[in-house]
Amino acid sequence: MNFIFISPQFPPIYWNFCDRLRRNGVNVLGIGDSSYDSLSDGLKGALTEYYRVDNMEDYDQMYRAVAFFAFKYGKIDWIESNNEYWLEQDARLRTDFNVTTGVNTREVACFKSKWGMKEFYKKAGVPTARCHQVTTKEAARRFIDLVGYPVIVKPDNGVGANATYKLTSDEDLDGFFAGLPPVPYVMEEFITGDIYSYDAITNSKCEPLFESMTAWPPSIMDIVNDKLDLAYYVEADMPAKLRKLGRATAKAFGARSRFIHLEFFKLKVAKPGLGDVGDFVGLEVNMRPAGSYTPDMMNYAHSTDVYEIWAEMVAYDERRLQPGGDDHFSVTADRRDIYEYVHTNEEIFEKYGESIVKYERLPAIWLDQMGNETFIAHAPDRKAAKEFIKFVTAKKKSKE
Repeated sequence: MNFIFISPQFPPIYWNFCDRLRRNGVNVLGIGDSSYDSLSDGLKGALTEYYRVDNMEDYDQMYRAVAFFAFKYGKIDWIESNNEYWLEQDARLRTDFNVTTGVNTREVACFKSKWGMKEFYKKAGVPTARCHQVTTKEAARRFIDLVGYPVIVKPDNGVGANATYKLTSDEDLDGFFAGLPPVPYVMEEFITGDIYSYDAITNSKCEPLFESMTAWPPSIMDIVNDKLDLAYYVEADMPAKLRKLGRATAKAFGARSRFIHLEFFKLKVAKPGLGDVGDFVGLEVNMRPAGSYTPDMMNYAHSTDVYEIWAEMVAYDERRLQPGGDDHFSVTADRRDIYEYVHTNEEIFEKYGESIVKYERLPAIWLDQMGNETFIAHAPDRKAAKEFIKFVTAKKKSKE
């Protein structure tokens, strides 16, 4: 089996996907824009060959790289990046090279369009916030008359919370339209709730081989826009309600043979037409793993190896790795250099040293959404996870 992994060097943990593929007898071929010498030893050992391009945004270069591998190694069986940014390019390459193990250019549109997702949620029986395709200010006002302020505006095809805003007044609405970017936007009614994700690895029938739940901060948008600290945790288990909705959503979207990250609101305030307090409402579908080090956190929480489970899905369309030990919680708390914190790194390690499984300075590209450094630890329960977050992120004052 020939597997082309797009951008295997970033995010940094993605070398693990290549490594597990290799262990399962897959021929792994990498395409990226980093020099070969800059690749980690683990990644070098996993790749049969690496093709460097000058610019991964240049489709002609990417096409020629895949063509080279097809000429040299024969039929290409998989093309995948597991990266939100490259999903559409992955699909285009699959379509052009007749690779049928992933979504094609037609199918990927429903994965990337927030407006297009609504129909699939409806098919799954999952309630979602009312949505409006942004056109004119007058049409937006009519939508707001229906749902009321606040509303959320975001790119119809966007990554994370980039260029996402909360509008609370006519003044905010006027400001938004005064600087409206030249890309399609959607406007959604505001929902008061906590964010939970249903994360899974599915087989070719959209059936889960692995499932996990992560509790996220209420608003990634506020973290990006207001430079707040990011903190979240992977739970030991998930409610049956979320498991049912996650599976139905994956099926409706045709999320086959993928690592998926599905986001839901858990209502804190009852919303007519959506549900009561504690009910789950569909937020967004992401056909790739959760970001940053969350796959590692799933490993810590479930005593497993999600990279191995994913590679077994690719190689055999089944899970062979048996469940590990007892499940618990895995928690991360990130900090920013612009703030002064109550507790020093030394004090954090002194208090939580035995529980901390990773500390790292973060890549600059993650600054907006995450910060400058991350602490990841085990926790026996939700209370302990929240106490860890509180201790790590307690601030003195801003340096600004």
